[in-house]
Amino acid sequence: MSNVPGDLKFAKSHEWVRVSGDIATVGISDHAQHELTDVVFAEVPQVGRKVKAGEATAVVESVKTASDVYAPVSGEIVEANGDLGSNPELVNKDPYGKGWFFKVKLSNPTELISLMDPTAYTKQISG
Repeated sequence: MSNVPGDLKFAKSHEWVRVSGDIATVGISDHAQHELTDVVFAEVPQVGRKVKAGEATAVVESVKTASDVYAPVSGEIVEANGDLGSNPELVNKDPYGKGWFFKVKLSNPTELISLMDPTAYTKQISG
């Protein structure tokens, strides 16, 4: 967890958010990808889909299990990471970079307040 970028916010369900203007990029944390082990499949949402915070929005499968990826914020999907279809291992190799899942145009930016900063998230996963 020492390599967590300081500009991220985290949901209790292990998704991260990086906000630029009114667009939030969403992925899963380094901790989550370690728990999953080798990611073998990722399903991203359709562009144009409207999602609510806490809604299952994408799927990640590893050799161990399949898990939902939840939208930490509400809005409209404006981009999905098509690279994950052919390179799902990006989730393991670069969870805070090329391993992102989708981008959401925020409909309620105040939802960001309820997300954890890196310090609070580190406390959650270590305790």
